[in-house]
Amino acid sequence: MLFPDMTLTLAQSIEFVGGLSKPSKMPCQGFSIPARFCKTGQKLRSVVGSVCSKCYALKGRYPTSVVQNALDRRFAKLNDPQWVDAMTLAIGGTESSGFFRWHDSGDIQSVEHLDKIVQVARNLPQIRFWLPTREYAMVSQWLKENGSFPENLTVRLSALMLEGQPPVGIAKRLGLTTSGVSKSSFDCPASKQGNKCLSCRACWNKSVENVNYKTH
Repeated sequence: MLFPDMTLTLAQSIEFVGGLSKPSKMPCQGFSIPARFCKTGQKLRSVVGSVCSKCYALKGRYPTSVVQNALDRRFAKLNDPQWVDAMTLAIGGTESSGFFRWHDSGDIQSVEHLDKIVQVARNLPQIRFWLPTREYAMVSQWLKENGSFPENLTVRLSALMLEGQPPVGIAKRLGLTTSGVSKSSFDCPASKQGNKCLSCRACWNKSVENVNYKTH
């Protein structure tokens, strides 16, 4: 076990955190929580033309009771003292791709939540983590208090509007990457390959300053 003092087995750790998600687009597992609890997302949901007004995590299979119950179970465990250790064991014991995505549904809930994500990344240096977020203030506060993110954690500040400009100004000030529509950027190839990443890993690559996504 990664943590000898833990009483949870791998199977129990996965159950404890509410399970990991398996986004069909991704080459790896992910972790999702209810989109209805997004802080910035709640405000943007009623803004015409915003990314959150067309949130994919509020349609399709996401609103079904089975999916929402799973998301709620994960959300309920976020503040548990064992969450970091259990999540580390769950990811480290099952993820063979070397990559992991945070929040295919939902977003950072607090600076403390972000700190736990950072701790998991530090515990698993062999895995590259991608964290897209619109919680600029939380990210800024964490960096102010802690300095920098681990090398294996790529935090991308996401645009607020559909086909909108990426938040380059704040990202450069914080030393981070972005996603949004910009001419001199990397175009996400998923729309041309069955809405799948396939061999592309640009989102996890800190040297890719911005990734353009097609509206979906």
